[in-house]
Amino acid sequence: MIEKFLMYWEFPFVRYALIVGVLIAICSSLLGVTLVLKRFSFIGDGLSHVAFGAMAVASVLKITNNMPLVLVITVICAVLLLRTGKNSTIKGDAAVAMISVSSLAIGYLLMNIFSSSSNLSGDVCTTLFGSVSILTLSINDVWLSVILSLTVVIVFMFFYNKIFAVTFDEDFAKSSGVNAEAYNLLIAVIVAVVIVLAMNLVGSLLISALVIFPALSAMRVFKNFKSVTICSVILSATCALIGIIISVLSGTPVGSTIVAADMTAFVIFFMIEKISGGFVRP
Repeated sequence: MIEKFLMYWEFPFVRYALIVGVLIAICSSLLGVTLVLKRFSFIGDGLSHVAFGAMAVASVLKITNNMPLVLVITVICAVLLLRTGKNSTIKGDAAVAMISVSSLAIGYLLMNIFSSSSNLSGDVCTTLFGSVSILTLSINDVWLSVILSLTVVIVFMFFYNKIFAVTFDEDFAKSSGVNAEAYNLLIAVIVAVVIVLAMNLVGSLLISALVIFPALSAMRVFKNFKSVTICSVILSATCALIGIIISVLSGTPVGSTIVAADMTAFVIFFMIEKISGGFVRP
């Protein structure tokens, strides 16, 4: 098995997949803790469907490098979703469902009407489940993913204290002079960036698992925000690495394999919690 992996390591697409996959997993796990604690878990799912619709539009327009267009559309929808969620006539969960279903339906409709591919079902499956897209990245896609991933990590670290305050007690943060709306907007934009990055890794339907599972696993053992975040990052990167390696060696779909690794890790951490009661930190 080691010899087989070393043979595959000679191919650039394998190295690209490992680099981008680990970076995306790290970014996803950073935001996952905040989304879970703020009860925003379904926002990631809604934005992933928006990204699918945007990719369909890019496909119709025959745009080869679709990531910039998808990123712009997803960020705009993240901002609109945050604003709409504050509207008294359309609650947050209803707004997510409305945007999610509409984007998914319109995207699939456009791909059918303006289809230029002889294998439409295969293209849709790849987009939804990330079957092979992470293994077909160009060097430009890799550099764009690296730049965006590092930007997300740097922004999160720079605004860590503010994000922490807004996550745990938004009212207290406001009374302390923190512009909670601005930081909620920042979180929404970062989530949109992570969603677009993760599309190539696990597909639009499995993104929520990549964002949520590491955070939920870490919360089973640790109770401190910083400890949970660090554990989530390490766990997510490890599962992504293991998932990609298993996928390359066995020929299984990349996205599904990574999510299966995350699910396995969650079961293990759940058992640890039941046995030890969790490692409570002050």
